[in-house]
Amino acid sequence: MGNKQAVFSHEQLEAYQDCTLFTRKEIMRLFYRYQDLAPQLIPLDYTSYPDVKVPYELIGSMPELKDNPFRQRIAQVFSEDGDGHMTFDNFLDMFSVMSEMAPRDLKAYYAFKIYDFNNDDYICTWDLEQMVTRLTRGELSAEEVSLVCEKVLDEADGDHDGRLSLEDFQNMILRAPDFLRCRPSPGPLPYTEAVHELCLSFFIH
Repeated sequence: MGNKQAVFSHEQLEAYQDCTLFTRKEIMRLFYRYQDLAPQLIPLDYTSYPDVKVPYELIGSMPELKDNPFRQRIAQVFSEDGDGHMTFDNFLDMFSVMSEMAPRDLKAYYAFKIYDFNNDDYICTWDLEQMVTRLTRGELSAEEVSLVCEKVLDEADGDHDGRLSLEDFQNMILRAPDFLRCRPSPGPLPYTEAVHELCLSFFIH
């Protein structure tokens, strides 16, 4: 009987362990989930570093993402070309950041990128409007959305320039004691809870 073909080389698995929060067993489990999304596309031998991606349509249909109002932004941020189509490395990075083991500052960094819809390295009023509309599933009026955005800026805009920098956002997170807790299904937000609830929306486990 011949030896079973390894999916990854020893060096590849070591590299994945070094740059994620996962054990070898967890990495392999995630690989098979990735491969199951597109079995005709994804080979079972990665030792030659195949250049393949799973389309966003399949990524976005996963149980962890399909009901998340930010699923497209999440996929865009973690995909190397920003189009939502993912290599296995992208896929592994996404699950590493979304895991309960990920440090708070790492989660905050990626949450900021996800909420920065126009990719200008700030969360502006327009970005906030996109966030609130998605988070509340469109259940707020335009006036209510505007009031929530004003509340967020009032509480978190440290230098009063009308937008949130990464530093503003991280400072806001430090004031949110339940940042790593899962949030129930989104609904209309009381204005006084807007900042904390917006932060919690991304971090499903």
